[in-house]
Amino acid sequence: MTVFFLARPEETPREASKKEKGKEKEEKKESSRAGTAAVPDLRVGFTVGRALGNAVHRNRMKRRLREAVRMSRPPVGPSADVVINPKKSLLTADFEDVVNEVRRAFVVIEEKLRRRSDNS
Repeated sequence: MTVFFLARPEETPREASKKEKGKEKEEKKESSRAGTAAVPDLRVGFTVGRALGNAVHRNRMKRRLREAVRMSRPPVGPSADVVINPKKSLLTADFEDVVNEVRRAFVVIEEKLRRRSDNS
């Protein structure tokens, strides 16, 4: 798999207050996204194109990736957007290997973001 990430800037107090008002409205609605309450600063998305197989295969890849991300998310995440682009071999790979790859990607992302913030 290929993993892309982009650090998000810190919020200003004004943006944070707007976000709090929006959260109050969101709390009334039930969220179907798993794990967003645990680490709100780390957003993860997946790109699974048609070249990787039919809808059944693509959905299976996304389910496996979602579970791997849920299992290996850092407890306190960096403020970043992450996009995971799987390869076709994800369908036949052992699930533990997928979890280890995702975990390793999060470690590398945290290290790179930490180095960037230390140099700034």
